[in-house]
Amino acid sequence: MTKIIGITGGIASGKSTVVEEIRRSGYKVIDADAVVHDLQAKGGKLYQALVGWFGQDILMADGQLDRIKLSQEIFSSSENLAKSADLQNQIIRQELAEQRDCLAETEEVFFMDIPLLIELDYQAWFDQIWLVYVDEDTQIKRLMERNGYNLDQAHARIATQMPFPEKKKYASLVLDNNGSLEDLKKQVHTALQKV
Repeated sequence: MTKIIGITGGIASGKSTVVEEIRRSGYKVIDADAVVHDLQAKGGKLYQALVGWFGQDILMADGQLDRIKLSQEIFSSSENLAKSADLQNQIIRQELAEQRDCLAETEEVFFMDIPLLIELDYQAWFDQIWLVYVDEDTQIKRLMERNGYNLDQAHARIATQMPFPEKKKYASLVLDNNGSLEDLKKQVHTALQKV
């Protein structure tokens, strides 16, 4: 019986570092963001749906999606955010399910990295859910450094996600990333030994 473990967190929580360590340990990880990126590539299913909705304004000169403009459009209103979620989630869920079923045929244990795992109700897919946790002050600081956001922009992005105390209720394991990088890596390796 295949064991599937979901990994989630919040923006700037350190989830990418956790995924990197898991991969380095030899496990396969389906990365939802990478799947979305492929679906949004020129000609992809999401690309077609998004251009159909927002028009040519969200394209760069080479015809690829302008991710900055797209992000601005999506986050410009709660209506756009909701519509974008509906439009994209169905296509993404279908693709993720296909990739999951494919890996389940060959792997005893594998992981799926889904940023909005809980918000989008993927819990039933997993035997365990690992949450990469960080406190809000650290999250805001990292988001401002990493993305060049000002304080208001950082707060606005974080506000679109479920708060960590809510997410913790769904987690089988919490990886605390308020400490050092080495500390986080140790937690990951301890968790992998128990898998």
